[in-house]
Amino acid sequence: MNESKFDPKTIAQDFLSGIIVFLVALPLCLGIAIASDADPMAGLISGIVGGIVIGFFSGSHTSVSGPAAGLTAIVAAQIANLGTYETFLLAVVLGGVIQVGFGLLKAGALSAFFPSSVIKGLLAAIGVILIFKQLPLLLGHFKGMGLPGAKSSHGIGDIIFTFLKAMKELINFESGWQFGAISVGLFSLVFLYVWDQVPKLKKSLVPSPLLVAILGSLLGWGLSKLGGNWLLVPQQLVDVPSAGSIGGFASLLRYPDFSQLTNVSVYIGALTIAVVASLETLLNLDAVDKIDRRQRISPPNRELFAQGVGNITAGMLGGIPVTSVIIRGSVNVNSGAQTKLSAIFHGVLLLACVLLIPHILRMIPLSCLAAILLMTGFKLASATLFKKMASEGLYQFMPFIITLVAIVLTDLLIGICIGMVLSLLFILNSNLRRPVRKIKEKHVDGELLHIELGDQVTFLNKASLEAALREAPRGSRLLLDARRTDYIDPDVLSLIREFKEKTAPAFDITMQLAGFRDKYNLSDKEDTVDFSILEAREKLTPKQVLEILKDGNKRFVEGHPLDRSLMRPRAAERNSSSAITAIVSGIDSQTPVEMIFDLGIGEAFVVRMPGVVVGPRAIGGVEYAVSVGGAKVIVVMGHADSSLLSLAIQNTCSPDDKAELAGCASLAEVLDEIAVSIDTLQARSFPQMSSQEQVEFMSRLAGRHATRMAQKLIDESPAIRRLVDGGQIQVVTAMFDPSNGSVQFLS
Repeated sequence: MNESKFDPKTIAQDFLSGIIVFLVALPLCLGIAIASDADPMAGLISGIVGGIVIGFFSGSHTSVSGPAAGLTAIVAAQIANLGTYETFLLAVVLGGVIQVGFGLLKAGALSAFFPSSVIKGLLAAIGVILIFKQLPLLLGHFKGMGLPGAKSSHGIGDIIFTFLKAMKELINFESGWQFGAISVGLFSLVFLYVWDQVPKLKKSLVPSPLLVAILGSLLGWGLSKLGGNWLLVPQQLVDVPSAGSIGGFASLLRYPDFSQLTNVSVYIGALTIAVVASLETLLNLDAVDKIDRRQRISPPNRELFAQGVGNITAGMLGGIPVTSVIIRGSVNVNSGAQTKLSAIFHGVLLLACVLLIPHILRMIPLSCLAAILLMTGFKLASATLFKKMASEGLYQFMPFIITLVAIVLTDLLIGICIGMVLSLLFILNSNLRRPVRKIKEKHVDGELLHIELGDQVTFLNKASLEAALREAPRGSRLLLDARRTDYIDPDVLSLIREFKEKTAPAFDITMQLAGFRDKYNLSDKEDTVDFSILEAREKLTPKQVLEILKDGNKRFVEGHPLDRSLMRPRAAERNSSSAITAIVSGIDSQTPVEMIFDLGIGEAFVVRMPGVVVGPRAIGGVEYAVSVGGAKVIVVMGHADSSLLSLAIQNTCSPDDKAELAGCASLAEVLDEIAVSIDTLQARSFPQMSSQEQVEFMSRLAGRHATRMAQKLIDESPAIRRLVDGGQIQVVTAMFDPSNGSVQFLS
């Protein structure tokens, strides 16, 4: 739902927000222009265009646009590379045209294709460049002292050289250290740092950059009264020409040099500006939408179109590139802006400021603005960011740090490309290292190597798959599972076909395929991942079945279960049963035993009884499992967190005040059966035990009760006893730990 920009209910609040955003934007427009090696007026023009023009075309209610610190490195580099400022303006105009094209082509999802590590490396690199470029200004350096021009402002060697040369010139300058400018710069830096450390101040609507500009100007004026090295010379102050009127303002504008349309460097610069400005806009747009109290979503494609129109306008009028800016957007939201009218108001106020009070702007020290940008640089390249990226592993840290270094060593576009290529290499390396999942299973007829293919198996995975196939020992069984695979490269299919038809027979390897599509002409008659168990079931011993259960639980605990079919295997249709075990478990154990032991469908008879209490019906079910179904191992499995065990302990502790069971007479019999396993004297002290002691008591009780029920199965079933005595089956007790999924076999 679109609100009217002129709704009387919101216009007052939007005007107030516009004033606050204007107060934040004013010093930033000046500082960013100076950091970009452009005239301060260029920053103000871009701020005006970002507010009025982009504010009109944008579909965002809260985002505010203007010159951004993230583009300072690009602007400085392009001004230097293109030779003249007018040629640079042509690149800005063409960059805007490209952005308009992005918007029309619906490229709003552009930011999703850039890894976060590369984006963070980009921002950190901009922070590093800001720090080195602003330190000399903070200490009172100015171009009249011989500071190299903008051409040496991109590239770490040039930046360090510039910085060291500036420090040398400051020391050797005939007038000595510029104590006035240094004092203003250090005061501003300390003020901004302290402001950020006090939560109430940081969250207040009072803009700290404006306060720094005002206080720094007053401090500079006061120190200048001392004369000497305390005096701030005109070169250390903002140089904003006086417009006087709209006509005078027009005379201050600079225009693009269209004669350079044949210059290839202009188009490279335009593409760089368009890509980075669009990327920064989309990231900031998303960030501002997330803090919008009304959670409105800004249309990204329309925003790209609006930014393109804004950059065309800025370039035509002599401004530097504009983007959506997170600082202004967040201030806009926090000050209560309701519609985009607040952004337009802030642009109008910037225009009025240029027309009416240029003499006041000329009182702001450059060292004061340098402190503002230095703080921005430290935030972009903070130690916390480096620690966070390092903690996320090599695959995140390496693209981040190499993108950062590459940008500062070369330029922004080349650095991003290097970071993107490195990220892709890491992704390819990850895929090459994990093209398949290998699981080794031990069975009566030998070892089974279970290989599961990934979603996409390309020629890049051929070598790794061949190495995995070669791991199958001589005389073993090999299962190649493609049930989860969407695509297999023809080269890989040829490898599989050759291995199945030639290599496997030569090494006496029984190879079976599962899940391969008919068009591959590879499928076996039997298409099941459980063929080894099914074919060798009659030969399994109880000891081997027990090992299968232990291995299956290990895979379950480690989070690497087999990729099994949920359909009943076709091979099982020829047998009366495919089960290898019978498991007696509690009815309140909510994890399926097939998952706990990583078994396939139909491989276990499961008898669930309340409280794992064995009665005639449970015994009958187990007798069927071993006598007719062929199960080789009976597992009586308890778990310590059983609610029925807790209830039985409670009744034992308070025999005269047993828990009411709402007429559940049969359930009362279950509790009485559990009570037989309880040590009454110990149970009476249960309420006084610590939490850890209660857990240990419950665990011992669950194990003791499960063991008694296992013995009851043998004692009360002649059929089961006969099979146990003959060594045909085995009865074991186990404890399931719901906290980690592990099963401990007790006997």
